[in-house]
Amino acid sequence: MTSEPTSAPTSEPGSTLEIRTALPTEAGTIAELHLRARSTYYPDGVPQAEFDWTEAWRGSIERPDGRVLCAVEEGRLVGIASFRPPEGAGTDTVKLFQFHVDPDRWRGGIGTALHTACVGEWRAAGRRTAVLDVHVDNLRAQGFYARQGWVPDPENPPAAGDHHLFLRYALPPGE
Repeated sequence: MTSEPTSAPTSEPGSTLEIRTALPTEAGTIAELHLRARSTYYPDGVPQAEFDWTEAWRGSIERPDGRVLCAVEEGRLVGIASFRPPEGAGTDTVKLFQFHVDPDRWRGGIGTALHTACVGEWRAAGRRTAVLDVHVDNLRAQGFYARQGWVPDPENPPAAGDHHLFLRYALPPGE
């Protein structure tokens, strides 16, 4: 599925946000944004910081069964979302693997616009349910997801010692 760029206003006066498919050449920039965002909720340092995230993002962008959307504002990449069908799930389910907004741009409408674009793509692909896992210490993200309509996944309740919460989103009926 190829998405056409979409534009959405943000809370910045006179600014327009473009949401489009990420390009393989943007993998390094995406990896940098990913690290900045993850650094905010790992007080003792980001796990796998030495991992080659640029190559991992390039692989996600090039996956035939997945999608990476990016939010671009005034030529700057300010948000990313990566999703694909989860292993072993039915064709009506999609997993949101990564969703990050540049910390310098939080609370500006970027996350909401990016989430709306994801839901549009999921709906167009016939998905009815989305799932994700979020780090237990990432309360900001948990609040964002709750405002978007995500709820605890009844099929994956937290177990003692889990570092992630599992959430589920029922796609609203199409227009």
